[in-house]
Amino acid sequence: MRCDLHVHSVASGMGSTPVLNRICRESYNDAAEVHKRLKKLGMAIVTITDHDSIDAAEVLRKYPDFFLSEEVTVRMPTGTEVHVGVYDIRERDHVEIQRRRNDFISLVMYLTERKLFFSVNHVFSGLTGRRDEHDFDWFASYVPALEARNGQMCAKANSDAANFAARFGKVAIAGSDSHAIAGVGLTHTEVPGARTVDEFFAGLMQGRGRIHGAHGGYAKLTADVFSIINSLLHEKPWTLAISPLAVLVPFFTAGHWLNEIRFCRKWSAILDNSEKRTQRLWDVPPRADNFIPEHFPFGVPLASSLGPSLGTSA
Repeated sequence: MRCDLHVHSVASGMGSTPVLNRICRESYNDAAEVHKRLKKLGMAIVTITDHDSIDAAEVLRKYPDFFLSEEVTVRMPTGTEVHVGVYDIRERDHVEIQRRRNDFISLVMYLTERKLFFSVNHVFSGLTGRRDEHDFDWFASYVPALEARNGQMCAKANSDAANFAARFGKVAIAGSDSHAIAGVGLTHTEVPGARTVDEFFAGLMQGRGRIHGAHGGYAKLTADVFSIINSLLHEKPWTLAISPLAVLVPFFTAGHWLNEIRFCRKWSAILDNSEKRTQRLWDVPPRADNFIPEHFPFGVPLASSLGPSLGTSA
């Protein structure tokens, strides 16, 4: 059974690039078209992981092979942000996830209590801004899975993510992270023998998952950006007036690509020279809003409350 575990649609909202975020969407992928392409490429089950949104479900819930997921923008205890993929959720989960997404610890407690599968995506990417060394300690301690192959990341970033996952005994997953339809389904996760969504994720937790498909590249990134610009021009014809600026796209994407390589090399070097360590919840300075029943299950040992995949060090 195969599934692309990182796909975007128009429901991901507006882009994050300054100025352009007022007029240009993160993705113009039509949800129904995404489903059609994924099936054509052999995906047995289909999900869409839009940024902090599940609106694509309105179009796809009619398909029996669809399950609901999202990519959550999460604030770490260090103040940095990461993208966390949360899979096979219900609408009520989405509401609670969004309520807790500015508190990594609170979110992890909820996801663990609900036994929801989740991963940190594009670990060695600067897409969400700066990173702190302690972030990786948190990943090692409380995240069950890492995206070890992302269809938009360079081969080294994916290799470093796979090595990090192996070092700490994490489940490795793969997804295209495609914001343009051309890349959808070209990177995916497989669980041999799985027949249902439940069996797929059970197989991942049992270590039977396999990652397949393409890495990212400068040419691929540039083509995707031009595809998004083309969709923007069709959606907002008045933007034709600024279309000559499109000649700058290759320079913009080159700068971005070089920054991603630099970011990856920096953090892989830091982690290579650091000792294997984990982070504990009690290492965080206490805050008044941490001491509420929903954060800590009183009377239950903390490690056992996190479950076998999260409460132990790898």
